[in-house]
Amino acid sequence: MMRRYILATMLCVAVGCGVASAKGSVKPDDNSDFVSLSEYIPDVMLEIRYYSTYNFVGRRINGYEEPCALMTKKAAKALKAVSDEVTGMGYRLKIYDSYRPQKAVDHFVKWGKNLGDTIMKPYFYPERPKKVLFAEGYIARRSGHSRGSTVDLTLWNMRTGRDLDMGGTFDYFGQRSHPDFTDVTPEQLANRNLLRSVMVKHGFLPLDTEWWHFTLKSEPYPSTYFTFPVQWPK
Repeated sequence: MMRRYILATMLCVAVGCGVASAKGSVKPDDNSDFVSLSEYIPDVMLEIRYYSTYNFVGRRINGYEEPCALMTKKAAKALKAVSDEVTGMGYRLKIYDSYRPQKAVDHFVKWGKNLGDTIMKPYFYPERPKKVLFAEGYIARRSGHSRGSTVDLTLWNMRTGRDLDMGGTFDYFGQRSHPDFTDVTPEQLANRNLLRSVMVKHGFLPLDTEWWHFTLKSEPYPSTYFTFPVQWPK
């Protein structure tokens, strides 16, 4: 009996049993611990850029089968706390991107290698030659978004019916996107700091090159890059 148990354990380790380990590892195609943000957080707004053609590639990105936003349950719970707080201030969260399948990252890499495809350069990287996007870290073969606890977002003002002015646009490849960029107005800097402070308060870590990008500090799957498509949960 003990020998059978040992053999079964060895087989499980070799091929993977689909059960979360102490380090938070699961099968990449397992979406059972993910939720739809628009269902989990009723006040959230969605503008899923990679489902549309208004992104730095200029086409819908592979893996985005429906215009929804998914995150791990743990990350969604923390984001709901953010939403509840900013709603009391008169704002709503607007989501540009959250979980991003590896297929989408592969699409970015393929696009990045095609130096002749620069149709969206005037809008997203006018200051950068496309050939430097890999070296400068704008395009990479893996993304923290694929781990399911990272979100790109801004604040929407319920009084004015407009996004808060952050002094720069989502997915702009350049120093203007850095949270501490100084060539912005005091109001724009205050808006960036407001978003940053409320996200950090509820357990998210900022990125020093993108004012809109935050990752849950205690993300549940720090070593798993998920592959299932972005679509409404069935």
